[in-house]
Amino acid sequence: MNEAVFSQIAMLVLLTGLIVWMGIIVWDLAKKSKAGKFGTLALFTVLGAGVVGFLVKTVMVEILNL
Repeated sequence: MNEAVFSQIAMLVLLTGLIVWMGIIVWDLAKKSKAGKFGTLALFTVLGAGVVGFLVKTVMVEILNL
């Protein structure tokens, strides 16, 4: 296994873990603040927009082969 393959696998695994950890933090934030259903949805929508943007960028780079 060369460094490029290791870096790609490590980035995939660690970013997945980071995204899951961010979801747990948002869930805990919503629970502690007693945000309710709408507030929880708003938190996940707004704070999850960065994750969605990163995923869209990754897909676009793979599709366009930049």
